Amino acid sequence: MSLKTLQERALVVRRDIVGMLRAASAGSLFSSFSAVELLVWLYGAVLRTAPGEPDEDGRDRFVLSRVSATPALYAVLAERGFFGREELWSYARLGSLLQAAPDRPRTPGVDVSCGAPGMGAGIALGLALALKDSRPTVRVFCLMGAEELMMGATWEALDLAAARAPENLTLIVECPEASSCGRGTPGGFDWAADRLSAMGCRVARADGHDYASLEEARSSLSGSDGRFGVVLARTVHGRGLPSLLECPLDDASVLDNQVTELLIRGLEDVPS
Repeated sequence: MSLKTLQERALVVRRDIVGMLRAASAGSLFSSFSAVELLVWLYGAVLRTAPGEPDEDGRDRFVLSRVSATPALYAVLAERGFFGREELWSYARLGSLLQAAPDRPRTPGVDVSCGAPGMGAGIALGLALALKDSRPTVRVFCLMGAEELMMGATWEALDLAAARAPENLTLIVECPEASSCGRGTPGGFDWAADRLSAMGCRVARADGHDYASLEEARSSLSGSDGRFGVVLARTVHGRGLPSLLECPLDDASVLDNQVTELLIRGLEDVPS
């Protein structure tokens, strides 16, 4: 898939995130924007999955452990055609197809239900072990937040993964740089790389907003050396948000009509 196509998809996704968060009076704007390129890249250039067959046995599986990026996942799934775009405007409402956290039985294209932070690594490991003998190979990808590396449940799963070494498992850890809203990678980017390498993981670093960098990192992890791979993706919290000096925002901000209009107008001025 061409770079231009991926860039155009990312822009559409960002516009839809703003619209759905306004309709839901919900936050997670910064968390969703920072994960857009990662999810667009996965669903546009990596995962073997088809909107027409969302439950096909041979598809790759994706686990969203970083639940704060759920709006971005839904916008990507809608853009890919897993469900109608109009469903985005009912996000997080009672009975909606799109709940505030991924819901496997309810939402087409969602492979795993996740809610509590830190649970995704263990679920992804279980899937990878269960599917490792499938032919053709079924790959499992899991997107985590760097803050989840501070949780005991995550390290227990990683310790087991290092021992069992499922080569069909790839973890992507989003490591945000510190921004005006104060978020950054706990312990630092190098700390995460050192800890994971010490456990025996294959670690590759990437710019989480650069498709070529992400693909290069994934390609460098290929090969049968008895370890599973981890991509450390450096991102900027809220990347792609138009600057609104008169209306400072953070990840908990609930958008009103005025701010929504300013954001959409700012995104429309971004070259496709």
